[in-house]
Amino acid sequence: MGFMGFWGLSYGVVVAVLVFMVVGSVNGIGANWGTQDTHLLPPATVVKLLRDNGFQKVKLFDADSTTLNALSNSGLEVMVGIPNDMLYTLANSVGAAQKWVEKNVSAHVSSVNIRYVAVGNEPFLSAYNGTFLTTTFPALQNIQSALVKAGLGNQVKVTVPLNADVYQSSTILPSTGDFRPDIHDLMVEIVKFLSDNGAPFTVNIYPFISLYNDPSFPVDFAFFDGYSPGINDNGRIYDNVFDANYDTLVWALQTNGYGNLSIIVGEIGWPTDGDQNANPVYAQRFNQGFMSHISSGKGTPMRPGQVDAYLFSLIDEDAKSIQPGNFERHWGIFGYDGQPKYNLSLGTTNSGGMVAASNVAYLAQKWCVMLPSASLDDPQVALSVSYACANADCTSLGYGTSCANLDARGNISYAFNSYYQQNNQLDTACMFPNLSVVTTSDPSTGNCKFKIMIQSFSSGVSSGVTGRIGLLYKHFSMLIFMSLLIVSVTFGA
Repeated sequence: MGFMGFWGLSYGVVVAVLVFMVVGSVNGIGANWGTQDTHLLPPATVVKLLRDNGFQKVKLFDADSTTLNALSNSGLEVMVGIPNDMLYTLANSVGAAQKWVEKNVSAHVSSVNIRYVAVGNEPFLSAYNGTFLTTTFPALQNIQSALVKAGLGNQVKVTVPLNADVYQSSTILPSTGDFRPDIHDLMVEIVKFLSDNGAPFTVNIYPFISLYNDPSFPVDFAFFDGYSPGINDNGRIYDNVFDANYDTLVWALQTNGYGNLSIIVGEIGWPTDGDQNANPVYAQRFNQGFMSHISSGKGTPMRPGQVDAYLFSLIDEDAKSIQPGNFERHWGIFGYDGQPKYNLSLGTTNSGGMVAASNVAYLAQKWCVMLPSASLDDPQVALSVSYACANADCTSLGYGTSCANLDARGNISYAFNSYYQQNNQLDTACMFPNLSVVTTSDPSTGNCKFKIMIQSFSSGVSSGVTGRIGLLYKHFSMLIFMSLLIVSVTFGA
């Protein structure tokens, strides 16, 4: 079986936010900061959260000016991002690349320690059907030229965060690693370009996906507890999938003449909900194991020494696409409100434990639940729940999730409350016909938490439905839906 099949490499569709940590003698702690949330924490609050927890680096998925302003004089090393939908323009216009650099790098670099520009995000995923194959490299070249013209060529380096499926092996052994045949020549061109410009190769590695894609995958091999007997590759012993995956890339680079190219792990982490293997226990086990693994400075069998990486991710994102799986909205080591989900020692200033976000403002202590007198047999129930979940976040419901033990009424209440909270507890957001009611009694039970949403910071970033206009439009749509629902029930349509 080939390497891709055996390791179950990450495909992370529409993955946005990345966080990764390196400890002690390593190159500093890094984190992915994504903003696909319906309710954003203020950027200043997030920057303080990063600093309070000893992070030294942050990876962004765009170059939002509000975010960059908050990072001003923070001391954090920053990787700004260029979304995939901009690659075509930047690939076909040197002028557009120069304007992008002027606006998003030159304008901030005097006060923000911008170290890298990430050109695209996993653009060669098979799910994109080759959409970005012809634009990624030209965009990379034009951004590099623009940085040089701006006098920043030595200070700011370009890179392309790539999914680990751009390389593979003909066996389970890392030493047979090479780039994927269909993009081999393109990858060598990109690697040569990175090498010529002193830029790093950035790869996203997800052992969780190995387990998610293949039920027969050995669970312990996904972690760092010393899986036995391990895989013997010509005397090199691999007892965890991260080392094996990373070294397959090292071999792919070496096979093509670039064995010394520096590598950044752009994303690595473990989700806490949305799947039977996504939970705080496994996430803590993986992330703490990874922290200990890299803080030792041991590196991997092929690359002893420091590992440069960003943990994925800093905060949950409830507006992310769930095409890869319901777990996509639960990668954060912190929840949507900046509260730590589990204990994690980063080996830095947080030796006493994770530090929560400060001065977080919540909405009122009230929830939207199913009306006690409402019947489960009401024909409006299924339609209402479907509407709520389609327009909010129900990824904590389902087999193996944090709310898997709810009964039918509990599931309905969770869906209603998710919609109600996401829409800022507006009265009209808890008006499911003869089915819902607002309560001040917390319906949470066990590990299943019914959220109270935070007061949202609204910026220029696309972050779901935030702001008065968006909410009014959304509730106008809901009222139309409810009106049609009532009519259909009344007249038997």
